[in-house]
Amino acid sequence: MKAYYPDIPKIKYEGPKSDNPLAYKYYNPEEMIAGKAMKDHLRFSAAYWHTICAAGVDMFGVATADKTFGETDPMKIAKAKVYAFFEIIDKLGIEFFAFHDRDIAPEGATLSETNRQLDEIADLFEQLMKEYDKKLLWGTANLFNNPRFMHGAGTSCNADVFAYAAAQVKKALEISVRLNASGYTFWGGREGYETLLNTNMGLELDNMARFLHLTTDYGHSIGFKGTYYIEPKPKEPTKHQYDFDAATVIGFLRKYNLDMKLNLEANHATLAGHTFQHELRVARTEGRFGSVDANIGDLLLGWDTDQFPHDVYDATLAMYEIIKAGGFTSGGLNFDSKARRPSFEPQDVFISHIMGMDTMALGLRVADKIIQDGRIDRFVEERYASYDSGIGKRIVDGTVTIQELEKYALEMGDVKTNKSGRQEYLEGILNQVMFG
Repeated sequence: MKAYYPDIPKIKYEGPKSDNPLAYKYYNPEEMIAGKAMKDHLRFSAAYWHTICAAGVDMFGVATADKTFGETDPMKIAKAKVYAFFEIIDKLGIEFFAFHDRDIAPEGATLSETNRQLDEIADLFEQLMKEYDKKLLWGTANLFNNPRFMHGAGTSCNADVFAYAAAQVKKALEISVRLNASGYTFWGGREGYETLLNTNMGLELDNMARFLHLTTDYGHSIGFKGTYYIEPKPKEPTKHQYDFDAATVIGFLRKYNLDMKLNLEANHATLAGHTFQHELRVARTEGRFGSVDANIGDLLLGWDTDQFPHDVYDATLAMYEIIKAGGFTSGGLNFDSKARRPSFEPQDVFISHIMGMDTMALGLRVADKIIQDGRIDRFVEERYASYDSGIGKRIVDGTVTIQELEKYALEMGDVKTNKSGRQEYLEGILNQVMFG
């Protein structure tokens, strides 16, 4: 089999003192943490669209990296990318991957031709997944690139577009089932609005729910046993997207009785004005935590930069929430991340993943230390101790009336028992655990 990256060896763990750019410093896959191998805590996944498709294009410039692999025919390019991708994830030791349908196969002149091409590439995926022992974390459909989706897909004002999108998702689900995907993700790339002057919001939301019921029911009917995810994002490309943030999506799922969990992206949290920890906390509190797109944004830029994660504080607090949520089941840490536009050489694909994986591994190590240290968790428990007994317990149990609360307050007089929240003390503990 042709080697697309002959100069890149299999990436090994060499420890924090290594100066080898093609080695892991903190990610030691078989190392046991809290009773589980590091690789099983993290469940790393490579995003096909960024790893092998993204070529450095941005809104101000054309591609800086050539990812055609010497081919000119669209299907030959698509097949070369599959071979190159599996070489990349095999050398990185990444077990999982994710893709959009249009990432892996080009569109044809008709939907039938497109589906035939998708089936042909899926044959190759099936073969290489067996050869390399790799797994599909989740599949999804690209319902945002093509001009037909200019007004959205499931929320389009055009019923023909709704029908086309449903047919496209039907096929993407069939491919996902065929490849034994652990999950399937819905991201409403253009499910939102630019102006309310031309928008029937109620119909669009109802239609989005109809779309999700139709497609998820079909997936179950053909044997899909994985987890369905929705991925929140507040804006970009639309001015306002209906899947704004975790809380908005959870409210939507409850209203329309949809059994789905959340695939949360760090940079989308930033765009929504939240921390990533906040979004993860909302999801785990509501029992909707599912999977993660691991990346980071630039606070000085106003768009979705999809950078590889390098902030160990953010990674630590994210992994703390993930551990507290019980860890991943069907989900994982999918690197919805791309090397920067000037990082265009072939080895940069490997170096960027190594850095991101080391960052999340560091986050896992520190998060486990925080939990083992116990001071932060104990502080939170003690802060809410008034609800463990007396009037507080009756409030929690729902056995107190408003009249009884009034009587209690009148007898108590003013509140005299508040204590400091000691944020700075807790932040100091975090620094001490990280660097002590």
